[in-house]
Amino acid sequence: MGATVYFTREITPEKVLELYNLVGKALPGKVAVKVHSGEKGNQNFIRPDFWKPMIDAVGGTVVECNTAYPGARNTTKRHRKLLTSHGWDTSFPVDLLDAEGPDLELEIPNGKVIHKNYVGKDMAAYDSMLVLSHFKGHPMGGYGGALKQISIGVASSYGKAYIHGAGNPKKIWTSDHDSFLEAMAEAAGSVVEYFHGNLVYVNVMKNMSVDCDCCSIAKNPCMADIGILVSTDPVAIDQACVDLVYTSSDPGKEKLVERIESRNGIHTIEAAAALGYGSREYTLVEA
Repeated sequence: MGATVYFTREITPEKVLELYNLVGKALPGKVAVKVHSGEKGNQNFIRPDFWKPMIDAVGGTVVECNTAYPGARNTTKRHRKLLTSHGWDTSFPVDLLDAEGPDLELEIPNGKVIHKNYVGKDMAAYDSMLVLSHFKGHPMGGYGGALKQISIGVASSYGKAYIHGAGNPKKIWTSDHDSFLEAMAEAAGSVVEYFHGNLVYVNVMKNMSVDCDCCSIAKNPCMADIGILVSTDPVAIDQACVDLVYTSSDPGKEKLVERIESRNGIHTIEAAAALGYGSREYTLVEA
């Protein structure tokens, strides 16, 4: 049967909340809200005011983790300063999950590439997660969406290097590329299991550059905005976004397609589906 993915072409904060309500899944207990804080200088990330009605509706705490590369988010001190300058902690309670060690280690007993996932230890304080993702390109993953948010996104600084290095942090930028993509899929699966499936995913297809929000100097959007998607399936929602790019009539899509294909980005979706925590088959319900 596959999964249900709700979709609207109207990109407003109110529509995010409307689609979330259509999903009909209440997030129990204390809700972690995973966002991308946006690297200093990035012009494309989605700002706190856009997410505010949705985050307020679930009474969630915005969560992030430090990066594993030089920039404005690679130490707790720098990242907290960035979160303030971008307005996150003005609008919401914010928890930098890996502000202090040690990491929380999630076991991946049947992992093909990695057998552990190192996430920010504060994740243990939460019962469920709302995953707010900006769908766009990515310099290494090809694209960034829900699967990246619950893998690299919630990994600690060390955990990010571990995933990128396919289990060897010293090979953060030199590991076998498909193994890195498979490690992302395995890490994402461990987070789904940790929360016992109590996650809802929102992907917003606007400001779609070939570059990620982690880039301080990112290319401007290459194609027109498409819409908002919401689902309880991280594989289906990412697959639906990729499909919407490919079927778009916007000629600018070729740049994003080239970025996805040159990095074999679809392999993350393939690997995640093979692990069984999501489906590439879906029904798109437009609202």
